This record gives sequence, C-alpha cells and structure tokens, in this order.
Amino acid sequence: MDDALVERVLRVVELVPAGSVVSYGDVAAAVGTGPRQVGRIMAQWGSEVPWWRVTNAAGQLPEALLPQARRRWQAEGIALLPSGRGCRITVHRWPDEQLYRAAVAVAAEVRALSSVEAETGC
Repeated sequence: MDDALVERVLRVVELVPAGSVVSYGDVAAAVGTGPRQVGRIMAQWGSEVPWWRVTNAAGQLPEALLPQARRRWQAEGIALLPSGRGCRITVHRWPDEQLYRAAVAVAAEVRALSSVEAETGC
C-alpha cells in the first residue's frame, strides 16, 4: 500500500469533526482513490483515528464495531438508524466542500513532507 495514500486517508479522517460522519466513498473521492482502499486502510491502520466517523454509504459499520461505535455516536450526538445497525449519515454527513478542502490541505502537507524526506534521506 502506498504510504502517502495511507497518510492522506488517515489525516483526512482525523479532520472530520465530532458529530459528523463521512462515507468510505466520500473520503475516497476526496483523496483520489477507491472506497475499498479507504476501507482497507481504515481496517489496517485506522484504530488511532476517529474510525466511527467513517461508515459505508448507508451509515453502517461491520457488526463487530457497532457496540463501540454506538457509544461514540451517542456521545457526539449522532443519531442512530432505527435498526440500530448504523448512524443517520444523511443527517450528520460532513459537507463535501469542507471534506475536499481538508483533503487538498492534507495532500499539500504530505507532498511537502515527502519532498523533505527525499531531500534529507530520512
């Protein structure tokens, strides 16, 4: 997996504010990859970022994550679906324009960091 892509995805997820939710596809479109890659990155490296703010397009997460996600959603004021299997992403979705602005800023930071690392050999 491309380290720069992993860094971009995780940094964008860190910027999703409390009380907001985005889909794997939202993050993917913002950083220039596919939703499955975002899901894979979140599964492998997402435990240190607010992973409960990234769901599928229907606002759902894998069953094993739901008990912890529900507690976090409730603490942040994110409404649950009537089924309890996810959150109301249509109500709490972080606006696309804010997500894209965050992704552009993150991409610039990651490029700058990569340039410095390339120059210094670190």
